[in-house]
Amino acid sequence: MIRLVCLVFILLTSSCVYTLDIQQGNILDQKEIDKLRPGLSKNQVLFVLGGPVVDDSFSDDHWIYLYSYTNEKRGVDRSKRLDLYFTDDKLISAEGDYELSEELVTENEN
Repeated sequence: MIRLVCLVFILLTSSCVYTLDIQQGNILDQKEIDKLRPGLSKNQVLFVLGGPVVDDSFSDDHWIYLYSYTNEKRGVDRSKRLDLYFTDDKLISAEGDYELSEELVTENEN
């Protein structure tokens, strides 16, 4: 009888396994993105956003910020990307999944 109670208890509690939310990359807030302006130096961008997750091995003037969030239990899988482009150590444009100032977006289209 005790074995049966233990078995039922184990079966009932095994479905209550906690799964972690998985966050990877740069967690960027829109307030931080709003601080970006053309002409900021690389050091100023590092101060505002931190270092990029991905290094573009072909160009030091292209920084890539990636963020992903996964919760398998709830079926949530989100990702965001921000690409920053520099010339002569100055930010000239940006593109990505965040709301960007028109100054940064228009510069990229030229």
